[in-house]
Amino acid sequence: MRVEIWSDIACPWCYVGKARFEKALEAFPHREQVEVVHRSFELDPGRAKGDIQPVITMLTKKYGMSAAQAQAGEENLGAQAAAEGLDYRTEGRDHGNTFDMHRLLHLAKEQGKQDALIQNFYRANFAEERSVFAEGEERLVELAVAAGLDADDARKVLADPDAYADEVRADEREAAQLGATGVPFFVLDRKFGVSGAQPAEVFEQALTQAWGERSPLTLIDQGDADACGPDGCAVPQH
Repeated sequence: MRVEIWSDIACPWCYVGKARFEKALEAFPHREQVEVVHRSFELDPGRAKGDIQPVITMLTKKYGMSAAQAQAGEENLGAQAAAEGLDYRTEGRDHGNTFDMHRLLHLAKEQGKQDALIQNFYRANFAEERSVFAEGEERLVELAVAAGLDADDARKVLADPDAYADEVRADEREAAQLGATGVPFFVLDRKFGVSGAQPAEVFEQALTQAWGERSPLTLIDQGDADACGPDGCAVPQH
């Protein structure tokens, strides 16, 4: 069974939702047979690459709330993250364009290191003092290397603005086609969708339901035919 997760590194609920989903997956009896794929979604796709500002400032401008309201929201998110065992800086974080990080995640996907990299990005953005936006591309390369990627490979992707750009845009178009207007958005076997950072119990129910309703293979029996199996291949008799 495949679970696809549309998310953005700048999305705090994606950070919390990933932890809740993984708690459910850990308890799922068939977890070894579940493939998890992370898909790209930008919350702020129109933001220029160099446009970096404090999270509180971004929230007040984007949502029209006061600085006190924005800070209260960050405190609430910090509590929600702590409940899942996650570190979360409620003050001093910044916000910027995440397109390059999504491109690197597609590189990591090809090498089976996507989950490690997105977790590094989340932790760096939400829990660490060093910025994933203000420190430039070498900060992203450092995080990519920590996830097991080659530094030169990461630098080549970042140096070429077209590298994996089509893949990121394709993910975003697909999200729109599936009806995702926000993230995190979880799609199980292209049959069931779960929107938001739901409690682990909701993810457990979704995994169980999706697993139980997988379509069994319909076999069209045309009689005995030669085939190969674990014990070898059928030997022609004529």
